[in-house]
Amino acid sequence: MLYNALIRTHHITSRKKVSALKRAADAHSCVVLLRSGGCPGIMYVEASEKHSVESWVNVVRNLRYKDFQLATRPGPLQDENQTESGKQRETSQSMAKKSQAGVSEVDTVKEFGSLMEQRGVWKWWRKGMGYVS
Repeated sequence: MLYNALIRTHHITSRKKVSALKRAADAHSCVVLLRSGGCPGIMYVEASEKHSVESWVNVVRNLRYKDFQLATRPGPLQDENQTESGKQRETSQSMAKKSQAGVSEVDTVKEFGSLMEQRGVWKWWRKGMGYVS
């Protein structure tokens, strides 16, 4: 089972803080996706243990990002890639096995959303970001 969380900040520009996020992702065996370089800053974290996700979130909290918001608390990943026939497309579970712990960065919210859709958490992400109720 996988766990995930979503964090919003005002922006992510400090390379020193991004370096600390990379070290924490490696230390806690988390897969992390960052939208850096401007407003808003978005962080998605995923790991096979809830404790790992919570520990990584605490590292982010301690970095004291401006306007830190835990948009979605650490919890079990709900896979949206299930089809009605019961078959699955490539799920986030199988994608996580391919993804190694570490940090990936994107420049745009559109690109971030596309990666969320690929991971099977697009609706969850949109709700966490406040785009839908």
